[in-house]
Amino acid sequence: MALSIINIHVNVTGTSTRFFNVLATPLTISDGTTLAATTFLNDSGSAATTFPIVTNGYYNLYINGVLQEGGSYSVSATELTFQTVTGTLPAGTPIIVEAVELVTTL
Repeated sequence: MALSIINIHVNVTGTSTRFFNVLATPLTISDGTTLAATTFLNDSGSAATTFPIVTNGYYNLYINGVLQEGGSYSVSATELTFQTVTGTLPAGTPIIVEAVELVTTL
């Protein structure tokens, strides 16, 4: 059998959408504490209605500019939920949810 060479070109591209919330009041966090998507602004500065559902990608959570561990939160279409963490965030703390969706094409 003769050797044949096959060229496969795979392109992976990503889109990122960010949502911003600067806490107006202190937020006490325990396991299960939620923040509604409607309390965030999107990249355009408009009020968010939902978070995108990421099927092939991931979410990042930044609190005061610091990336949080993946297991410390979850994101659904309607809310951000804190998991396995406790503490209090003071008023004025920025919270950013970033949804990254990856697309692979051949």
